[in-house]
Amino acid sequence: MTAVDSASFDSIRRSVSPHEDVWFLSGPTGPSDSLQHTPVDRQPFTVGRQSGTSMKLQFRTVSGNHAELRLIDGRLVIRDLDSTNGTYVNGSRISEPTIVSDEDLIHFAEAPFRIRRQSPTGMTAGTISENVCDQALALVQFDRLMSQRLVRPHFQPIVTLQGARSIGFEILGRGSVFGLESVGAMFQAAEQLNLEVELSRLLRWEGLRVGREIPDQPTLFVNTHPKEMEDGQSLIDSLSKVRTMASNTKIVLEIHEAAVTDPAFMRRLHASMNDLDIQLAYDDFGAGQARLAELIEARPDFVKFDIGLIRGIDINDVNRMRMLQSLVKMVQDLDIAALAEGIETVEEADACRELGFDLAQGFYYGRPAPA
Repeated sequence: MTAVDSASFDSIRRSVSPHEDVWFLSGPTGPSDSLQHTPVDRQPFTVGRQSGTSMKLQFRTVSGNHAELRLIDGRLVIRDLDSTNGTYVNGSRISEPTIVSDEDLIHFAEAPFRIRRQSPTGMTAGTISENVCDQALALVQFDRLMSQRLVRPHFQPIVTLQGARSIGFEILGRGSVFGLESVGAMFQAAEQLNLEVELSRLLRWEGLRVGREIPDQPTLFVNTHPKEMEDGQSLIDSLSKVRTMASNTKIVLEIHEAAVTDPAFMRRLHASMNDLDIQLAYDDFGAGQARLAELIEARPDFVKFDIGLIRGIDINDVNRMRMLQSLVKMVQDLDIAALAEGIETVEEADACRELGFDLAQGFYYGRPAPA
């Protein structure tokens, strides 16, 4: 980005020529809006929260008259209008008129936009993406999500199959910034920055911080990322911290079946979790090979059978039903609770009940929701 002289900026008073490139601001005009592509079609083009601006934004942190853009000699120049929370170009707050280019990332306070340019021939200098989760924008947003802890824990009920009595909730994360609302989008951005472990710990911490206030102190199931298993001591240290923060909240740590590859470490982790009064669950059991040996090496308190085994279970063939019933019985013979994930219909619930599952989770019993 390049600064320009303020006098030059103020001296320009002309409309956009039909022979010039058309510039767009691509982004949401409100916190819950989808991606929009707004042409910079006025001189000046004003941005702010009050009516009468060229582009009205619904973000509370945006000032009434926040910033303006002008075309000067074919270049797009942005100026902050003494806004309260600032205008940023590629992460840097600007204090004077600044030239911006195609693909630059602009923040009007918390409102994120990407600069796009289209030539008069119809060929675009940068293809205008319709994908809400604009990858480059998401990376910029991810830094803000982590630094400001902008995640919203959601809670999905876990119930007994007999009587559908709630015994607790699985904590699932949602983002509070545009483009990173889903847990998949958050971890996609985290993977590009090698921050999966940090994101996993943030989601766990915030989930327990909020969940500990739920009445009747339900059991809270929290997740791990497979990369956390690469540094066992660091995982144990992080669990010690959340245990202190969560006080006497009942906690179950979920570990993906595929991440259980080191029996010696699992025994050590299990012992540490016992000391911290944290229970253990193997998640997505049966998604790959069922790791039966690890059930004995470091016996969990819960085994969550993968949604792929449960979906359409009521119409499965007899042999598959027998296999699943044998797995459920084997787990229970080890004094482990068998939990069926992903139940969506009454027929699936009835079939899981007949197979002897102890616990259930899925949209049929409740969708993830804020506390």
